[in-house]
Amino acid sequence: MTSPSADSRVVTARRVVAAPAERIFELIADPSLQPRWDGNDNLAEAPEGQRVRSVGDVFAMTTTRGKVRENHVVEFEEGRLIAWMPASRGEDPAGHLWRWQIEPSAEGVLVTHTYDWTRLTDESRIPRARATTSDRLQASVDRLAALAES
Repeated sequence: MTSPSADSRVVTARRVVAAPAERIFELIADPSLQPRWDGNDNLAEAPEGQRVRSVGDVFAMTTTRGKVRENHVVEFEEGRLIAWMPASRGEDPAGHLWRWQIEPSAEGVLVTHTYDWTRLTDESRIPRARATTSDRLQASVDRLAALAES
């Protein structure tokens, strides 16, 4: 198997959203809302009451395959930035990271979504990581925008 370049292991999508930054951020920071806008169609559900508030928080999600993922928050700035590293229940994160950045812009609110798997070490996860393209990330950003703007 050919090892992908480091550049191909970081995928990004972005767009300007015509909604308040607080509303956009709340849709991301409350895991129970994430299945409503997930463009990977990978998230089935998350219990309510897990709203992320700081680095070190861990929230659980159930995937469409029925697996529970514990997401370890590694970056957080209220209203602007949130990033987490998923892990199988009771395990350490496998090395991939999901990041959301919210920035004011002249046209509205710039939302940037990044998937970074440069530190992924579990060989069994690499095919799925490779399949997580900017189109899939853009689908999440677009669904999030539609929900925030409605």
